[in-house]
Amino acid sequence: MNFSNIILAVVIVGAVGLIFGLILAFASVVFAVKVDEREEKILSELPGANCGACGFAGCSAYAGAIVKGEAPVNRCPVGKDAVAEKIAQIMSVSVESIEKKVARIKCSGSCEKAKDKYEYRGIENCAAAVKLGGGAKECPNGCLGLGSCVKVCPYGAISVVDGIAVVNDEKCQACGLCVGKCPKNLIELVRVDKKYYVSCSNTEKAALANKYCTVACIGCKLCEKNCPTGAISVENNLAKIDYETCINCGICAEKCPKGAIICGDK
Repeated sequence: MNFSNIILAVVIVGAVGLIFGLILAFASVVFAVKVDEREEKILSELPGANCGACGFAGCSAYAGAIVKGEAPVNRCPVGKDAVAEKIAQIMSVSVESIEKKVARIKCSGSCEKAKDKYEYRGIENCAAAVKLGGGAKECPNGCLGLGSCVKVCPYGAISVVDGIAVVNDEKCQACGLCVGKCPKNLIELVRVDKKYYVSCSNTEKAALANKYCTVACIGCKLCEKNCPTGAISVENNLAKIDYETCINCGICAEKCPKGAIICGDK
């Protein structure tokens, strides 16, 4: 191959590369996905927790949904009203206040109150422990106290005290990560202005409930019978509060013989 052939090959390769480059540049312009500038502004105002408490995969997905009109501007429990106001300004809409919520642990079966059926010495992980006969607690619905919820909480709002998870209301941002992490579904988000909640998830009949834990709900229905607004009902041996009709009177907690209904302020 002589020198002229080499030059020709280089020119041809260069020309082909230039042509493909122009084609790609043209395609990038024609097929470019246009991003609404409001979406980027909203994303910059969101806390970046990507917790999913808003109902979307993360802050970016939530921002996109707002711009498309598929989500309200006040669904971020972490950013609260301050962030909602900023997003509302970007979207030129009005905003309603966010109902502040807090995580509640539906179990009070501490080491002294709840019995164990064996001594667990495995991985400090609730999902792993529950595979061994449902965990060490005799109560099939009891908190295992291994701290999976503690590890996932980005705000340090949960700790394990005397064998059960406990929430610090002041630190809790109601992000909901703990809710999805508990393999026994013992955590729920409740409006912070609703003071009373059922701190138990037992669904066994009274005889077994008493055997498992000294503070287990036994489905006696005293709370249901004495609630002045009918906000409490007993289903599957467990008391349940309808927070839409609850007026925080506290009668249910007073009448409960087991102390299974407690006040979140205490």
